[in-house]
Amino acid sequence: MTPEEKRDKYERVKERVADLKKFYGEVMSYFLFMAVLAGINYYFNNWRYMWFLWPALGWGIGLIFKAYKLFHKTALFGRDWEERKIKEYIDKEDNT
Repeated sequence: MTPEEKRDKYERVKERVADLKKFYGEVMSYFLFMAVLAGINYYFNNWRYMWFLWPALGWGIGLIFKAYKLFHKTALFGRDWEERKIKEYIDKEDNT
């Protein structure tokens, strides 16, 4: 493995770790914020109408999509796909 390949691999891994850190921070924020909303909901109407579930559902769906993109290896048009296409076009240019 050449030094350039090692550097590229390190940069990809570093970016992946940063993405994971950001995602875990978002999950923590989600649970803390939903707990606060649930507390406000209970304080003002004793669960007669659990309106805090609507923002929990919306934000939760967004987190599910982010988790899928982050953890699913074959995400449509993901990072791996981009790298394969770049290599494909580079190889195509080199052969012409």
